[in-house]
Amino acid sequence: MAANVETMMYVREKPWHGLGTMVQEAPTSQDAIKLAELNWTVVSNPIYDASGNVISGYKANTRDKDNSILGIVSDRYKIVQNHEAFSFTDSLIEDSAMTYECAGSLRGGKQIWLLGKMPETKILNDSFEPYICFTNAHDGTGAIKVCMTPIRVVCQNTLNMALSGAKRMWSTKHVGDLAGKLHEAKMTLGFANNYMNELAIQAEKFADTKISDTELEFFLNDLFPIDYTKDSERKINNMNQMKDNFLSCYMMNDIADYRGTQYGVINAVADMADHMAPARMTDTYQENNWGRIIVGHPLLDAAIKYLTTIRVAA
Repeated sequence: MAANVETMMYVREKPWHGLGTMVQEAPTSQDAIKLAELNWTVVSNPIYDASGNVISGYKANTRDKDNSILGIVSDRYKIVQNHEAFSFTDSLIEDSAMTYECAGSLRGGKQIWLLGKMPETKILNDSFEPYICFTNAHDGTGAIKVCMTPIRVVCQNTLNMALSGAKRMWSTKHVGDLAGKLHEAKMTLGFANNYMNELAIQAEKFADTKISDTELEFFLNDLFPIDYTKDSERKINNMNQMKDNFLSCYMMNDIADYRGTQYGVINAVADMADHMAPARMTDTYQENNWGRIIVGHPLLDAAIKYLTTIRVAA
């Protein structure tokens, strides 16, 4: 991800890419926006054709500090400035005792994010650090998003499971009444506490549900399917490697208390999703994986869906 990180501030522990400005204590929003070098604004400018005529229906989002063009958007696009993003998260901090842990800019300012940490909580016998991530794209390629990302402290695994009883993400497009939409988000962001409460309930159910070696084999065959009559040798090898990676995670010490239960399986899948390198390493792997983890990793979602289905059917 380092190649795509433009600016960043972080508290105490250096992020995976090794870039950014480190501070010892979580700063206020006024300090964070300066430390992360996000103290710039986006200006909406008209676009002209070769004859000097204005092209109707579109405009250029331009960064004022260097006049760089962040993206071409429709004239319905509503800008959310960086300082407005911090003001929004400030309102959450007042309500939830959240502190800033990280903030930064990606892809030359086209995307920005803020990461806030809520007070530590307990689920089963584990300590969890709940995070709220606010992301915004200035180039028109993405919505405004606010996501829950709970991290199991002992293994640094993200367990942002898809739960039927609570939302883990709120998002909206850059159109319409954004002030009203952000107010709606603030009202619905009771989902932060709601989500953690529901996660605790579901974690207990998964921990109370045993899984036999035979059931585990069926699970792995469903999560990493192989058709020996049609699949290429490369795919077969990759799927078998994924199964081996899962078993390596499943046998780690931090899962010992839950091994033999569905909750142990979930934590092993989360460990794979968070930390295992892909078969093909690309320059954008860490950025893409970080994005999947923040909004919910499809591998973890698939595992939760499978385990929930067999639990209900039992």
